[in-house]
Order: sequence, then structure tokens, then C-alpha cells
Amino acid sequence: MSLPQFAPFPDAKVRQSIQSNEWQLYLDSWASLTDLYLRLDDQQFKAARKDVDSLGLFLISFFHELAGDDSLAPRVISLRKKSFLLLHRIWSGQDIEDPLLSWPVLADICHAFTKSEQFRRLLRALWKRKGGVIEKSLQTAKTSLIRNLDSKRPEEAENTLDRIAPLLKASPDASIYMLIGSDFLDSLSSAYPKVSTSMQKKLVTTAYLGLTATLEEVKPNYSLLSDHLYSLKTGEEQEQRKEPGKKTFVADLVTNTPLLEKIRDKSAAPESARVRNTAASLSAFRQARLARPKRLVRRKVDKGKSKVLGDGNSHGASTAEAHIHRMSVITQIQDLFPDLGAGFVVKLLDAYNDNVEEVTAHLLDDSLPPHLAEADRSEQLPTPASEPPSHLPPRSSQHLPERRNVFDDDDFDKLAVDTSRLHIGRRNQDLTADKVLSDRSKAPAKSHILAALAAFDSDDDERDDTYDFEDVGASVDTAAPDGDTNTDLSDKNEEALFRAWTISSDGFTRDSETRRSRARAALKSETGMTDEAIEGWSVMIARDPKRLRRLQAKYSTFQGQQRELQSTAWRNSPAGSGDEGSGDGGRGGFGGRGRGRGRGRGGRGGGRGGGHVAGPSDDKSTQISRQRKEANKGSSANHNRKAQRDKKMARGNFAG
Repeated sequence: MSLPQFAPFPDAKVRQSIQSNEWQLYLDSWASLTDLYLRLDDQQFKAARKDVDSLGLFLISFFHELAGDDSLAPRVISLRKKSFLLLHRIWSGQDIEDPLLSWPVLADICHAFTKSEQFRRLLRALWKRKGGVIEKSLQTAKTSLIRNLDSKRPEEAENTLDRIAPLLKASPDASIYMLIGSDFLDSLSSAYPKVSTSMQKKLVTTAYLGLTATLEEVKPNYSLLSDHLYSLKTGEEQEQRKEPGKKTFVADLVTNTPLLEKIRDKSAAPESARVRNTAASLSAFRQARLARPKRLVRRKVDKGKSKVLGDGNSHGASTAEAHIHRMSVITQIQDLFPDLGAGFVVKLLDAYNDNVEEVTAHLLDDSLPPHLAEADRSEQLPTPASEPPSHLPPRSSQHLPERRNVFDDDDFDKLAVDTSRLHIGRRNQDLTADKVLSDRSKAPAKSHILAALAAFDSDDDERDDTYDFEDVGASVDTAAPDGDTNTDLSDKNEEALFRAWTISSDGFTRDSETRRSRARAALKSETGMTDEAIEGWSVMIARDPKRLRRLQAKYSTFQGQQRELQSTAWRNSPAGSGDEGSGDGGRGGFGGRGRGRGRGRGGRGGGRGGGHVAGPSDDKSTQISRQRKEANKGSSANHNRKAQRDKKMARGNFAG
């Protein structure tokens, strides 16, 4: 006996022409057929879908209409639950038709079960078994989005983004697949300044879903996330250099989405250090003026906690007097079935002895008894007509404690403050660093600066040894390191950086090619510094010419070593040749100023070449000169010179 076939679910135009009583018959027919198919065993279920898969066509059309008309969902709640059970049975099998694995159908189904965790688990299991087929379908959507976003009319991609958004939200696998490679994320960023504000939100939301999906897996994909964050950071730095304060894709992403907070909370593993650091650097691009005002959505769910008057004899009074355990059970069921009222949930708990699992199973299978199936599912607990009188004694407000703090009786408390001191927000919001530096109203006078310079003694460079360990009456640990090692290491690194910078400053640029070069690797190995520290050193050298000149003077090729010391003394040239480099013995020779009397230090004919006390120690004449000096020291010492000076001053009639 062949089973009846499913009729496709009609579209909106056809549904408008159907009478309400006739429409209810259609819904009952589909519900009966779903029950019949669910009761089949695996072989019969497979045979019923073999020739013409009317069930698959019905599910595709049904979920498509649910995704296109939100007002239809409250009227087909029972049919939607039974359709989920049929879909679960199809996806759990081995033979799954390709139409049920295409991305538009998956997106429509995800739209119908946006808050179902059970559906998310089913979709995750389906991706593990049929991920290749789904990725093949998703590739067409990805290619279409990239082409439209990079075109001159990127708004044509809005319909595709709206259609695929529920799938990206429900399936982290789909979001990660869309983010593989930088093409899709780059297209979202390039289309951002060309579209309207509403579509900009959709572009940012799509990027947020993809980036956070890398953290949802059991083993987060830190590598993919780190690469995308670094590319966003690099691109944003270039945009801000061109036009500071510009509204950009990255600024909107980090300002209006909790991306950075989620990365910080979910990347606690040691291998995620790079992700955390890159995400922290993106916080510098937040712009307060881009923050969108948050919409306050107040959701009030009746959990049966209102006060009810009664004597406990009626059923309504007994349900109203439920204790806190009953309230928690009601909340659990309403979380799974938010359309059920608290009063109806209480009836279900009374019928099944507060067994939450049994109540949930009967609701999913739609196998409730007739008196519960026909009851009003939106029934709430009765509300009290008036509040019961309180048995607590009235409180007295005459002896309330008085608040006192340090701001009492000040100018603000007495309302005597000058209004010029009041301001809303940050004071001087338009004040910039350039304006502060150009304002010379509070700068010191030139006379004060000159007075301070006059009081400064540049020659007072004597070292203060007051607290040296020789003078302190206590023991000083001289074995502790005093920082010389760190100073030597920093000087060594600075010299290596300066040598490399002098050879070629192109090795210090901030790009990925330079960071992967051999010169950069050798420099990092020699100094032990990171890429950021090396590039920062180059930036500081470019900004500080004085430091550059200091390094040039410090690490120049001259090492302060002079192998030969040329003599600068005058020498008599032989035969009037004019050559000062040679002579006949210096000033004390026969041709010198002494006229043979040996006025020079070496005695007669004595220059530096004939027996001088500063000559070579192994020379015999040098030894004789030193002995003669010691013997005649009393006749030719400083006191003899002083006496001769006094005579000279007396002849000139000078005092003293």
C-alpha cells in the first residue's frame, strides 16, 4: 500500500485566497501525514521517499515560506515542530538529497529555528558528515558576494547577505568557511564606504559572525583569527594615516560590536597570546562618535510569580501558591516553549507530577491528553484584585541616618560656585597638542631661563662619593649586579642597530616582506629584540636628529687609538733646508741659542739626544743625567728660580 504524497506548501498569494476553515483542514492533513511518516520504520521511510520525494519538496517549500513571512510562524507551531522531527530523521540518515543541503534551504531552516540549541547540534553533526557538499554550495554564494561587493554597485549584495545571515549565525562552520582566505573580508571592508548606513551594519555584522566563529569550536582556530586581525590592523593604520578620524570598517567593527571583549574572554590559552595582543592593539581605533545608541528592549515573561489571594480550596489558588521550586520548573519549560503561558504550564506539571522531561517529550510529540490539548496554551496565572494587607509594623522615617561626606558645605553644596567652572563632558574638547605647545602665555620668561642657566655650574662635575661603601659604617653588598651588564647589553644592541641602519634604513620598514627578510632575521638573532622594538627604534631615530648625531659620534670608525705620536718640537734644519723634522741636537747645541754654553737641558751640546733624564732607561748617558740631577737638585730647584724671579722684579721697580 503506497502512502499519500505531500502537497507543497502554498505561497502567500495562494494562502490569501483560501478560507480560514479550509486552511485549517489543510493544516490538519499535513499534520496527519507527518505523524504517519514518523511512525514508519527506516526501510519503509526510505521506500516512501524513493520515487518522488514529495516530503522533501514539502519541507523546502514550508521553511521557505516561514522565512519569508514572520506572521505565519504563530499559526503553524505544531506543524513546524513535526517538520523538525522529519528533518531530523532525514539528516540523521545516510542518503540525503542535495537540495536539502544547498545553502538557501539551510538558511531558510536556520531562520525557523534561530534559538534552538538542539537544531544547532543537528546542524553541526550534519556538517561533519556532509561538509563537502555544503561547502560546494556555499562557494557559489561566496563568489557571488565577492563579485557584487567589489563592483560599482555593492548594494546588490544586500539580498544575499540577508538570506545567508541566519546560516552564518547558526553554524560556526559556515562562518569559518566564508572567512577562509582574505578575499571575502577584504570585500566587506572595501564596500563599506560605498553603501548606506543600514547596509554598513550588515557588513559589520557579517564580519563579526565570521571572526567570533573561530572561537566557538572545541579547538579554536587562533591562526586564522590572528591573520585576519593583523590584516585589519595594517589596513586601518594606512587609512588613518591618509585621513585621521575617518569612519572606517574596522572602527565600526571594534566600536559597535563586542568583538574585542569576546576575544579577550575566550582566548585564555597560552597559544592565543598573539591573538590577544593584536586584538588589544585594535582598541586604539575605537571612535566614540561612531557608537550607535543601544536600543532598550524590555522582555517581560510571566513566570507565575504574582501574588494571588485565595483560601487554598480551589485549583487556581493551589497553582498560585506554588513555591520557589515550582517557579524554577515553570521557567525551564517556558525557556523551551516561550509561547506557553504560566497557567497552562502549571496544568501540565500537575498532570505529570512535576516531571519536566515527560512534559517536554509530550509537547514535542504533541501527544497531550484531550483536555490539555484543547486547553488555552496562552493561559496565565490569575492576578490579584488587590494586595493583601501587610503584617509588618510601619516604619518610621523620622530618625533616618544623615549622610555626611567631605563635599558637604563646599561651594557646590551651597550653590555658590561660579558657573564658569561648570562644564559638561571633557573640558576643552577642541584643544590639541599643537595648540598647547603653541600657547606661550604660561611659558617662563627669558630672564628666568637665563638666571637658571647662570646658576648652573657646568664645571661642577666632581663625583659625589658621600655614600660610597668605604665611607659608610655598614656593610654593602658589592656582589649584587649594579646594572652594568644591562648597560653593556643595551649599548651592544644599539651599536648593532645603528650599524644596520647606517648600511640600509630600508630594513626597518613595517611590512611583512621586510619582517621575513634575512637581514631582519639576522638583526633579531643578534639583538634578541622583536620586530616592533626594532621598527620603533628606527622611528625614534628618524624623529630625533640629536640622537642620530650622538650615535654617529659614538660609533664612528675612529676608536680613539693612535699608534704613533709625531713630535711637534722645533728642529734646526741642516744647511738651511727648512726641514723642521731633522736637526743637529736642538736648542742646546753649538748652533743654538746657548752659543756653546749648553743652556739646554742636556748640558753642553745637550739636546734630547745627548743624555737626557727622559731618555731610554737602558742608555748609559740617561743614567748619568739622572744621577747629576739628583746631586745638583739643591742648586737648581724651584727655590733658586724663585730667588731669581724676585731679583728681576726688583730691577723693574715692581713692589715685592
